[in-house]
Amino acid sequence: MAEAERIIGTPDVGDAAPESVPPRGRRRIAALLTVAVLAYLLDLGSKMLVVAKLEHQAPIEIIGDLLKFEAVRNPGAAFGFGEAFTIIFTIIAATVIVVIVRIARKLYSLPWAIALGLLLGGALGNLTDRIFRSPGVFRGAVVDFIAPAHFAVFNLADSAIVCGGILIVLLSFKGLDPDGTIHKD
Repeated sequence: MAEAERIIGTPDVGDAAPESVPPRGRRRIAALLTVAVLAYLLDLGSKMLVVAKLEHQAPIEIIGDLLKFEAVRNPGAAFGFGEAFTIIFTIIAATVIVVIVRIARKLYSLPWAIALGLLLGGALGNLTDRIFRSPGVFRGAVVDFIAPAHFAVFNLADSAIVCGGILIVLLSFKGLDPDGTIHKD
């Protein structure tokens, strides 16, 4: 039975696979792409709705003063920092996308696929704004609209990036690598 389990990619409990050998099994590129497309489409759709219905309107109170929907154009990063560095944020987003595509070739871990899919979808969502929104190509302002009290206004792409980042940190602490290997330090 141990040989059959080894062939389909599930190691026997007693077997210790060397850390340098990636596990056998299916690559998780489809999961990464599914999560990325879903995150991207939710972000894009929400921003289109905000621009069409909420921009130049009074904020909508969702939970009293605790949470509002308020259309804001943000040329900088979180908390409005770095407004003069829009091109830098565009380059960073493009670099993140390239790195994720390169990592995807060795991706065998479903949790990593989800985390990287969230990062990819979020980066694509904000990169789309930076390229296609005014004031111009690579200088566009990101549409933010989720406004919690005493916090920065953000969007669904930002949420996907933060959730993906948190998941990556947790996976790293657990010792799980994108190729599915588990290491203990």
